[in-house]
Amino acid sequence: MKRILNLSALFIFTIMLLAACGENSGTTEATAISGTITVYTALESELVDEFLADFNARYPDITVNVVRDSTGVITARLIAESNNPQADLVWGTAASSMIILDEMDLLEPYAPEGVERILPMFKSGQDVPTWVGITAWETAFVVNTVELERLGLTIDDIQCYDDLLRPELAGHIIMPHPASSGTGFLTVAGLIQLRGEDDGWDFFEALHQNMDRYIHSGSAPARLAASGETVVGISFGYAGTREVLRGAPVEVVLPAAGSGWDMEANALIRRDDIHPAARTFLNWAISEAAFALYAPHYDIIATGGGNIAQLIENDFAWTARNRETILNTWTERFGAGQ
Repeated sequence: MKRILNLSALFIFTIMLLAACGENSGTTEATAISGTITVYTALESELVDEFLADFNARYPDITVNVVRDSTGVITARLIAESNNPQADLVWGTAASSMIILDEMDLLEPYAPEGVERILPMFKSGQDVPTWVGITAWETAFVVNTVELERLGLTIDDIQCYDDLLRPELAGHIIMPHPASSGTGFLTVAGLIQLRGEDDGWDFFEALHQNMDRYIHSGSAPARLAASGETVVGISFGYAGTREVLRGAPVEVVLPAAGSGWDMEANALIRRDDIHPAARTFLNWAISEAAFALYAPHYDIIATGGGNIAQLIENDFAWTARNRETILNTWTERFGAGQ
């Protein structure tokens, strides 16, 4: 009987020791089911509401304060707040921005649960990733076919980048400004990579002659094309598909030469007081449940599948290094947008 009691005591002691070791070794990976966190995102507003409803149902005691804006604004805000971070994490902001933030040492390495399912091209290169992608979005032309016909053109006339230079389209194209819109920036950076700097900038000089205006939202050109306020909105695939599903007289054209693209990525912000609930959120954000929500809205998700062949060979490191130069050149040539 004494031997049995000693074995029981030893077993209990061992369990307590393992638990204590787990607490000590896992403090940097701790999660929580309650608390308040601030999330910065560039995901579309209606998608944020849809996706977040699932998280709220699973973690009702975690309050998520969302700050939503375009990619450029979110990136600038995170840089401006670098000495006093206000965000706990970033959810769905361009990987090209994540690289910039990573180089500034503003991201905390974290491997969310299930990260091994994410394709390598959707993760930073470190053993413990500093950012993890969830979806990709690409340059697309959203074309109002009714208004296009009024100009004497058909959808077959708008299949490649150079088709946007047709004289009939003068004053009938709207594009997001690359300084504020991730879609605008990936379009500009993508064309420069496709054509080289000289030919790329020559193209945008010619396109400028056909522009109505540049605006700060990547999805707004699709909406404006859908409403007939412009003939061609340079936007991204999902924004156009959404208007098609709503019954708008538009078609989505993926340019023949390939699309500039970026991925929407998540990251933990480096700060002195990392909240465990931020890790809980990042775990959920790449869970099977989250990807089931993402998949209907995006051609490509980070666990595989989709129209990857449409994507150009995108050098994200080059894009990050040259971001400031590209934006300065754009603003000098074409202004700050509306």
